[in-house]
Amino acid sequence: MIPPGNAQGLLLMNLGTPDAPTTAAVRRYLREFLSDPRVIDIHPLARWLLLNFVILVFRPRKSAMAYRKIWDERGSPLLLHSLEFTRQIGLELEGEFEVEFGMRYGHPSLKDALERLRAKKVQSITLMPLYPQYAASSTASSLESAYRLIGQGWDVPPVRVVPPFFNQLSFLDALATSSAPVIRQSRADHVLFSFHGLPERQIRKSDQIGNHCLASPQCCDQIGAANANCYRAQAHYTAREVAKRLGIAAEGFSISFQSRLGRTPWIRPYTDLLVPELARRGVRRLAVLCPAFVADCLETLEEIGIRARESFLAAGGEELILVPCLNAHPAWVRAAADLVRSKAVGLSNQDRFGRAMVSVSSRAKA
Repeated sequence: MIPPGNAQGLLLMNLGTPDAPTTAAVRRYLREFLSDPRVIDIHPLARWLLLNFVILVFRPRKSAMAYRKIWDERGSPLLLHSLEFTRQIGLELEGEFEVEFGMRYGHPSLKDALERLRAKKVQSITLMPLYPQYAASSTASSLESAYRLIGQGWDVPPVRVVPPFFNQLSFLDALATSSAPVIRQSRADHVLFSFHGLPERQIRKSDQIGNHCLASPQCCDQIGAANANCYRAQAHYTAREVAKRLGIAAEGFSISFQSRLGRTPWIRPYTDLLVPELARRGVRRLAVLCPAFVADCLETLEEIGIRARESFLAAGGEELILVPCLNAHPAWVRAAADLVRSKAVGLSNQDRFGRAMVSVSSRAKA
């Protein structure tokens, strides 16, 4: 038990999921999700027209059908895995942090989670976006929302942030530890690292010098000042490091990007095109990891586990094995707890308060 007045709060944040696998629930979720200007980053009028006269007319029914294929009788897989992870990390951090989970879109909301932390009288809040690689449409959107909600309180507590952990040894080791037995048992002759995709324009917006990202085939081979916030470069880094830990040679794995939406160019190569191509090249048993997700969800269970598998088999492959996400694997729970603890060390109360006020005030003025 944490003594009253000494509690530190930890808010775990993920993107979101519908309340139910129904057309109405999916429509509500998509309306909130895709109204975010960081997600569909086009002119507000164009976004409103696209959302209300195209996406929300056709997509909810199709997406609801996909959700029904993977929905657990207890609820959304993403939510169930996230709640179990929250419970496990709460046990790991017992006596150090009060832990809550909230989603950027849907329920439980970030607002509700922050209210629960306030009710526990926490004296500081650590935010942990559960996105290994940085993207403005996920990491920045979640942080912006959390900052705004925290800033609405009369008393604003010190705020710290666990940054993207794509390159953290504990995360990479946990991912390799959880994946190795599945890959070994699958007898896969090739491994695909499939990351969620982003529009190319969003990658270019994070280019620090304006002429590096997507300018050459080698632009993601290293991470430096120019591409420090480049999602694609961070994804490549994660894949290379995990492959190294798994003992997979360069020719034994590929990297691709899934879940593209609309007609504008997204980062390549595209998973839905590469999967059947690998089968045509002679890959018989393909193992797929999705290291952009820490919890299994629609994009892993349905898009890869069902649709990509069907595509692979139709193209002549023998088997596609979806490697589970980290979910609540003990190695990931320990790694995440270490990442949280690392943000709580070495900062004085005055320094933490100053940083929190700068973060909140800067976004309130934006």
